[in-house]
Amino acid sequence: EGRLAWYRDEHAERIREIRSLQRKGLTLAAIKRALDGELGRTDLELAAAVAAARGETEPERLLTLEAFSAEAGVPASLIQAVEREGIRLGVSVDGETRYSSADIRTVRAALRLLEFGLPVGELLALARETNEAMVRLAERAVELFDAHVREPIRDTAATEDEAAAQLVAAFDTLLPAVTDLVATHFRRVLLAAAEERLS
Repeated sequence: EGRLAWYRDEHAERIREIRSLQRKGLTLAAIKRALDGELGRTDLELAAAVAAARGETEPERLLTLEAFSAEAGVPASLIQAVEREGIRLGVSVDGETRYSSADIRTVRAALRLLEFGLPVGELLALARETNEAMVRLAERAVELFDAHVREPIRDTAATEDEAAAQLVAAFDTLLPAVTDLVATHFRRVLLAAAEERLS
């Protein structure tokens, strides 16, 4: 009321484009960059692959804090206390934190540690140290991917479609490889430390 607005076909097309990008799991910030021409097709497809890997393309599978708390069997206040310590659970979807089945498994694993008598304060400190180390490691891994995979593909691909396909394929191959590498190495280091302590 009190204002008159006219909408043309290009407005409807822009809304369709925004909805399409949201279905691919892109954040509103990434969508804005795409619509402003700051994010090309190649990087859009890579951003969509990252969102899919994080589980953000199916928002109906993501839980609110209350639903997560009920399903994990942990009070919401405890989850918030853990997050205040810098240990991030969940993913941000348009400014709201949502939780996945992987977060439920993580919380249940932490509860098993507590059941064996490990002190919550020391577990939180260990989790904080691990998180800080993992953030540094992840940032370095992304830098390496950018410099040695993303940029060369973007520079040598014949078309943006070809570059996008190659980048998504590289990401889909490298993510599980790096995840397995880190998990396997940590397990070996942990077992070696335990064996040394027992010797």
